[in-house]
Amino acid sequence: MSIEPVHIGFGNILAMNRVIAIVSPNSAPIKRAIQEGRNKGLLIDMTNGRRTKAVIITDSGHIILGALAPETIAGRLQGSRGGSGLRFEQSDEKGES
Repeated sequence: MSIEPVHIGFGNILAMNRVIAIVSPNSAPIKRAIQEGRNKGLLIDMTNGRRTKAVIITDSGHIILGALAPETIAGRLQGSRGGSGLRFEQSDEKGES
C-alpha cells in the first residue's frame, strides 16, 4: 500500500489512504467525538490556532482537526488523483444541489 500525501494547509501533510471520513465540526456527535479523542489522547490539532472547519477521522481512531473546509480537502485529494475517483456535490442551505 502506498502513502498518498495531501497538503491540508499551513504546512501540514496527511496520508489520505488512512482517512475514513472528512466531516464538518458543527454537529453534536462530531463535537462529542472530538472531546472523546482529546480524552483518549487521539486528537491531532492541525489548525495552527485557526478555526476548525474540518474533522478528519482515520482508520487508527485518530481525530484530526483541520482549518480548511472538507470540500477543499476533498478537492485536493481529487486533484492529487488526477481528477478521478472522489466526487461530491455541494448543496445550498435549502437542500438543493
